Amino acid sequence: MRLAFLGTPPVAVPALEALVAAGHEVVVVVSRADKRRGRGSELSPSPAKAAALERGIPVTAMVDDVLAAGAELGVVVAFGQIIKPHVLARLPMINVHFSLLPRWRGAAPVERAILAGDSETGVCVMEVEEGLDTGGVYASVRVTIGTDETADALRGRLAGIGAELLVATLGRPGGLGSPTPQVGEATYAAKLTAEELELDWSRPAADLARWWRVGRCWTTFRGARLLVLRAAVAPAGDVGADLTSLVPGELAGPVVGTGDGRLELLVVQPEGRGPIGAAAWLRGARPRPGERLGSAAADGPAPLVSPAGRPLPSGPAAAAPLGGSPPPSGPLGV
Repeated sequence: MRLAFLGTPPVAVPALEALVAAGHEVVVVVSRADKRRGRGSELSPSPAKAAALERGIPVTAMVDDVLAAGAELGVVVAFGQIIKPHVLARLPMINVHFSLLPRWRGAAPVERAILAGDSETGVCVMEVEEGLDTGGVYASVRVTIGTDETADALRGRLAGIGAELLVATLGRPGGLGSPTPQVGEATYAAKLTAEELELDWSRPAADLARWWRVGRCWTTFRGARLLVLRAAVAPAGDVGADLTSLVPGELAGPVVGTGDGRLELLVVQPEGRGPIGAAAWLRGARPRPGERLGSAAADGPAPLVSPAGRPLPSGPAAAAPLGGSPPPSGPLGV
């Protein structure tokens, strides 16, 4: 079949490669325009464009160019742009979408599935309509989400599964056939913003443990940004009496108080530095007793209490680590 392919990021490449390997003629690839990367001035192509050029396939950044390419069908995979009605009126298109529609329509279905605590997701090959991921479904596959699987890892798996499903769907003896209308409650997967990725320590630890899996979640320590690259719910059996009264955001070693339970930091990335194990970061940062992460830290450290719940002395003497003077108040190494 003569196909136009529309895609941009790495997850679009497996589908393009699978179509070519299956013998389909990809007559044009539409991908975003080249971008400057790093500090240099050299332009870099998108992953989908680079894969197309390696195979001698013409590439354009203009969606309307598919209309003059002689394609019979358009295939969309993680394209990230609106396809206007006049194009759809002249060239039918299908889309490989990384969710079980109608759940998680939109730009970030993988991230939203993880954050919602979904145990499974999937891939749908669907008809492209003017509405946001509202078209009927030609084929779908269910996929279990791993307990600690990251969005990048899950997206990579779905890309491979989607490529296989796409080729199988196009290879049906009777053609695509008629799509099945979506059934069920629709939910929407808006793109995550940097503000949304700030950890809210008043939330339960079980919820917060999912955020690192979508990437770039962050908090602050002494006014500087701190990325949380890996974390886990601290098991209740491992929590001593001195940790049971932690307030949200309060640090006690690598353990952080939350709205319900405690979260253990495993890998972090201080501002201006590379990833580091939480234990190593703590040795350099030397948090004061009662010191907190996040916006709540602006209100000062949490009140010090004994395991019995009685107030303890505060101030420089109480804050000093054993065998030394109080640490500086500003950020260290961040």
